[in-house]
Amino acid sequence: MAQNILVIGGVALGPKAACRCKRLMPEANVTLVDENVFISYGGCGLPYYLSGEINNIDDLRATPYHTIRDAGFFELMKGVKVRTQTRAMSIDRAAKKVLVRDVVSGHEESLPYDKLVIATGASPRIPDVGGSELSGVYSVTRLEAAESIRKACEQGKVSQAVIVGAGFIGLESVVALADMWGVSCSVVEVADQILPGVLSADLAQMAQTDCEKHGVSVYTSEKVVSLEGENGQVARVVTDKRTLPAQLVIFAAGFVPNGVLARDAGLNVAPFGAIEVNEHMQTSDPDIYAGGDCVALTHKITGKTTYLPLGSMANRQGRVIGSNLAGAREAFPPVVGTWAVKLFDLSFCGVGLTVERARREGFDAAGVAVEQMDRAHFYPESNMMTLELVADKKSHRVLGMQGVCVAGDALKARIDAVAGVLQYAEPTLLDISNLEVCYAPPFASAMDVVNVVANVAENVFAGRMKPVSAREFADLWAQRKENNVFFIDARPHGGSAPLAAKHPGEWNAISLEDIAAGKVAEVPRDRPVALICNTGLRAYDSQLFLARHGIHDVVNAMGGMQAVLKAGKNI
Repeated sequence: MAQNILVIGGVALGPKAACRCKRLMPEANVTLVDENVFISYGGCGLPYYLSGEINNIDDLRATPYHTIRDAGFFELMKGVKVRTQTRAMSIDRAAKKVLVRDVVSGHEESLPYDKLVIATGASPRIPDVGGSELSGVYSVTRLEAAESIRKACEQGKVSQAVIVGAGFIGLESVVALADMWGVSCSVVEVADQILPGVLSADLAQMAQTDCEKHGVSVYTSEKVVSLEGENGQVARVVTDKRTLPAQLVIFAAGFVPNGVLARDAGLNVAPFGAIEVNEHMQTSDPDIYAGGDCVALTHKITGKTTYLPLGSMANRQGRVIGSNLAGAREAFPPVVGTWAVKLFDLSFCGVGLTVERARREGFDAAGVAVEQMDRAHFYPESNMMTLELVADKKSHRVLGMQGVCVAGDALKARIDAVAGVLQYAEPTLLDISNLEVCYAPPFASAMDVVNVVANVAENVFAGRMKPVSAREFADLWAQRKENNVFFIDARPHGGSAPLAAKHPGEWNAISLEDIAAGKVAEVPRDRPVALICNTGLRAYDSQLFLARHGIHDVVNAMGGMQAVLKAGKNI
């Protein structure tokens, strides 16, 4: 007898699971229900529709061969029956039925199942503030909202916008509005940095600088108190520190997993509302599967429950669930949280833990950063790449990596290489130092930047180098009257001379070649020394020369002047 497979939710995971199951078990009766009109669309592409990079919103609903994924497509091409505008109201596990309601007519009926999939996704987190019901207030999570925002921009109704939340969707929306439509944007983030939780404080400063260079006002450690309107239209955003004018407000303050349906059915749900599943994506009821933005996952590095609402995650889980519905026993592995986001001039990617989160998780962690070309230094086309590696000081276990580069694809390649190792092993610095990656001058250096950052971290952990971040170096310079630090610019004179002339007696232009040739005698032995160069390499070699001459109270600016400039620091 053919099995009845019922899927609740039709954005990413639901259609993937339904189609995979039907492909492997064509005799099954597979039905998908969703309360919305549109199904199976690329929600992560909505900011790029706002920006105009995707011109037709139907492209987000189309297959690679340009067929719209609507109910008719799934029935004709996939053999999956789809019922839109149908809301799942409750699950009767004993009777194996789901009560559904037609949201247009109000008609209710019960649908039977042998196996059930919950793919209810997540809802945008909307702060409990007055005025959120005003016209012009949105979250960029649905096609209808994206269309309304773009239409208002096209009609010239938006000159000022406030984005609440500086995560991926919030910042992508900022770029779209500012770049395409010339909207004056402000970002309000309750955390003390943008991209909180996924990017270290030092790299987050680079992201903030990239935004501010393009006219975006960034307000961190700030909370929205209320929205004020005029004639039903939003006009102002009031925070605990200022009032910002706005004809458009986008809430992008994260997501709340839609686990209520599962909880009310007696399934195990995590304290933060996500559905608990095992490695096979089964809930506490083995006949009910769940996945996507509504489920809790296990983090490979911490071993703890985590939450990662990503479209890529949902699609991979959907395939696993679809296979298991058809009788397989596939497992979805613990996650390491790989991500990427494109801002204005720079792209940012990461995997695993930031140094701040690693310390909160109990690791004795340090973050070590380098600046290096993404291709061979002699190749005519190259971009400076920042990579920061996070590792445990004692065990040298690698815990994460984040990076910054103009060339997002080159950066993604490095992060992906480390992500693959982190997901299935517990690599050390030595493993990453010797990680085999593709090499040819148009693509990488012979000693790739991903290997170099592990080598530098090993030097730091062994005590051969004492690094300071760009921010810390800038602070040392700002307090030079009090700290008595002797600053050395190890770049060739063409790079160091202007600053030395501007700050005589304070900024000392002593190149690596000068130090090697004997000018080490000009370096005082009774003062701490701070070294800087363009990327950190010449400064490190200079430090080795100083150490051989008994000068050890030396710090080296990680990433050199390149990192200082990216962080927006003024020297």
